[in-house]
Amino acid sequence: MKHLVYALLLLLHPSFLHAAENSVAALVDPIPEKIQLGAIAVIASEFVRVPQTTDSAVVPQTNNAYARIQYLMPIPDGSRRLVINDLRGLLYITDESGRDPALFLDVREQNVGFDDSMFPNETGLAGFAFHPDFAVRGQPGFGKFYTAFSAATDSGVANYLDDVANNHESVIREWTVTDPAAGVFAGTSREIFRIGQFAQNHNIGTLAFDRSIPPGDPRYGLLYASLGDGGGANDPNENGQSLLTPMSVIMRIDPLGGNASAAYGIPPTNPFVGVVDVAPEIWAYGLRHPQHFSFDIDGTLYINDIGQNQIEEINIGVPGANYGWRLREGTFATAFGIGDVRPNPVYPRPVDEQVFAYPVAQFDHDEGNAISSGFVYRGRAIPELQGKYIFSDMVSGRVFYIETAALIPDRPALIQELRVIINGSEQRFADAVGFANTYARGNRAGLRLGQDSQGELYFLTKGDGWIRKMLLSRN
Repeated sequence: MKHLVYALLLLLHPSFLHAAENSVAALVDPIPEKIQLGAIAVIASEFVRVPQTTDSAVVPQTNNAYARIQYLMPIPDGSRRLVINDLRGLLYITDESGRDPALFLDVREQNVGFDDSMFPNETGLAGFAFHPDFAVRGQPGFGKFYTAFSAATDSGVANYLDDVANNHESVIREWTVTDPAAGVFAGTSREIFRIGQFAQNHNIGTLAFDRSIPPGDPRYGLLYASLGDGGGANDPNENGQSLLTPMSVIMRIDPLGGNASAAYGIPPTNPFVGVVDVAPEIWAYGLRHPQHFSFDIDGTLYINDIGQNQIEEINIGVPGANYGWRLREGTFATAFGIGDVRPNPVYPRPVDEQVFAYPVAQFDHDEGNAISSGFVYRGRAIPELQGKYIFSDMVSGRVFYIETAALIPDRPALIQELRVIINGSEQRFADAVGFANTYARGNRAGLRLGQDSQGELYFLTKGDGWIRKMLLSRN
């Protein structure tokens, strides 16, 4: 009878034999150590609130955010002005004194193919970056800034994956203002990069310049961008380990280095320049959904990579590095990294047959659900945080920190939780200002972090549209 049952299982599920023969057991609790509350407490002080916005379309599994604010970053012109983006297509300007945000640019009205209707949670105006020479008259980067957004598939021709852009396309567009001091955009724009997306999520994310690079250095003015694996569960198109197209990557381009046949240039120092069948834009790869990355003042690049079902990770950016997805998730193996086991749990890591770059910090889903923003604190208001990397979980609204002095890949650093006082009491953002979570039960925080020109940090919450400044608690 036992043999008959076994035969029936084989007929119904041929993979049963392989799973049964493979002795590798899934890890029930990959990281059993719990994150403890640290000694440092901060106040989330109300700073500014952006106007309420609405989604362009109602899509199942889309949460009802007050405003889909994603980043707050300074304009590099000494004015202490700050720019905020709303995924729904808006850029606002405020300043470090906390003046009311004023609309700077509405991408929806610019006839550039903008479309966030396929999945407002993740698509839309995903990132922006101002050229280091934005305010330097006479330089090629004068007046220029860049946006990353989602576009309709029929609104342009993609540099990559145009034939499989079944859902939408991710676009980088350059804007040139007539007057860099103006509070409302006036000027011109041009598209410089486009890639097809087969699914609605894991799109383009952060845009950034490395501000540590001085003028005259060949790396000055190079634009970095993050691109996810294209969506779906478990990287169905296997983009993570493919170098044919710049997906699952941090890519680097010269936005001002184009010519008659290309809208941008390829930096000659990119790690895969001249390698056959490799997209030369790729700077690092093997990332699932590196929605956020940031540079420290010394040029160290911190990459936050959102995991599948188990591990959220922080990586140090290294040119040419392979961060392992979809064979690795954090410091662990996935089903695809060892074979013949069921996907979504993680497994003990086998001996590597190739070189992977492993995270310097990680946490599992006992602690949070999706890592969001992160910055090394370089402000003066909270001396206790000086030099620490501060990062957040977008769902729970927990805020964490690690020391940065001696980070070593594959030796995850100790994570501590930052104590945050919101509305007079110590609590997490999901509890204080959360809104309905359409992915699971309970509330989600929709929490992101921002940074000003002085290195001070801010909390951005989608549920209520507030930006709160991080201040030291004296209690």
